[in-house]
Amino acid sequence: MKHFFLMVIFVCFFLPQVVWSQLDLSTAEMYFQQEAYTEVIKVLEPLKDQDLDVSAIEMLGDAYSYTLAWDRSIKEYNKLVGLHPDSANYHYKLGGALAMKALTVNKLLALPLVFEAKDEFLKASALDTNHINSRWALVKIYMELPGILGGSKTKALQFAEELEALSNVDGYLCKGYIYELDKDYEQAELYYKRAVEVGGSKLCYTSLSEFYLKQNETDKAIRVLKAGYNQLQDEEFQQKLAEISQ
Repeated sequence: MKHFFLMVIFVCFFLPQVVWSQLDLSTAEMYFQQEAYTEVIKVLEPLKDQDLDVSAIEMLGDAYSYTLAWDRSIKEYNKLVGLHPDSANYHYKLGGALAMKALTVNKLLALPLVFEAKDEFLKASALDTNHINSRWALVKIYMELPGILGGSKTKALQFAEELEALSNVDGYLCKGYIYELDKDYEQAELYYKRAVEVGGSKLCYTSLSEFYLKQNETDKAIRVLKAGYNQLQDEEFQQKLAEISQ
């Protein structure tokens, strides 16, 4: 009889909460797939002080990121890192949110955030030797920080080499970016062209065409955009061509 009453209590009081939580998570996932991130937040935010599973915490953190709520996304990603410190992707997401928050504050407040972000990206790259995004992020940080604050072309190229070993296209694009910032335009052009030849993606064509536009080599940019359109049939190339022609 005692076990019967315990079962009744469970069915009446606890089971409905479990069912509703599952419904909430399913609803949040549906909204997330639809890119309705504010709706995801409306569903999950009231539940965030409960014991949400890691997928729900990540979903909420991602929704905050997509809506540019960096402080809130940092809080959720910190939870994930605390729960799974060996996850490269969670460290990467935390680093990304910290770096994006740094863009919204003054330089004095931004630097500590950039240093924290760099640490998270370094952890991600160390935890996963195949993690491409963390290496891209490190290249950008090392190239954009002044030398006195830890910037280093040498370290940026080191991660670019690691990227090239993982993905030729990413490595070429990365080196193009490094040499462009370093004003070695001949080398930058060489690597952007290699990326187009090997990868042929929208990003490859866009990177090379934007490089030419920055160099005021409009004719070359137009040729690249036309080649990109012929190859990919992407209307954005046509739109860009129309803008240049105005």
